[in-house]
Amino acid sequence: MRYGVLGAGKRVRAILLLEFCRACGGSWELAMPFACAIEMVHAYSLIHDDLPCMDNDPLRRGKPSCWKAFGETTALLAGDGLLTKAFETASGSTAPPDRALAALQILAQSAGDTGMLGGQVIDLEYENRPMPEELLVRMYGQKTGALLRAAVKIGCVLAGADENKIFFADQYAQKIGLAFQIVDDILDVTGDEQALGKPIGSDQESGKTTFVTLYSLEEAQKQVEALTDEARRLLDKFAWEDEFLCTLTDRLAVRKN
Repeated sequence: MRYGVLGAGKRVRAILLLEFCRACGGSWELAMPFACAIEMVHAYSLIHDDLPCMDNDPLRRGKPSCWKAFGETTALLAGDGLLTKAFETASGSTAPPDRALAALQILAQSAGDTGMLGGQVIDLEYENRPMPEELLVRMYGQKTGALLRAAVKIGCVLAGADENKIFFADQYAQKIGLAFQIVDDILDVTGDEQALGKPIGSDQESGKTTFVTLYSLEEAQKQVEALTDEARRLLDKFAWEDEFLCTLTDRLAVRKN
């Protein structure tokens, strides 16, 4: 469990949760248990994704995948353990009970069958057969976007933000979530394996539909730029002068890993 969650990684979901809570008037201390929890859920999903019965990836974040390091059975249990530990950790929040309960519900829904898990099912079902764009966008919205949306909404909820702020935060996360996955599609073709810390070309080997296979590298990059611009405009809805979130939004669009 420690190997999977405490190694290298961008911590994007945890950072977004902390920053949206702070920007809405809350504190990092208030949000930290949920930030740790969402990172545990993300790490569990990666451990299970890498298993031979799923994506069969031997490398993650520049080192052997959990199953390569410890065996398939231990990796499976490590993922299960992190998912359980996430809710144990989040339940220790000092937020008002109504806010903490609402945040727990958001986290559970984003990780389950209507969120990340449902997206993973679609992903596996469409290996080696074409997927229509509408379903691809839906899959990305669940598999990648759900936890990102949960992060910003939980941050807002813990801070006691109003419904308008939660709505615009959710819209923001939808945009960067789709952009994030399209960048992954691009890097799977153009990226450097050492910089990425995982194998490249795996989408093509698995016969997966991506934005690159539907369009082209150039068109996929244009969509990333358009989605990033839309996300930046949504941040303006908060009337924030938040340089960090603006910079983070821009950097996610040009990341190399």
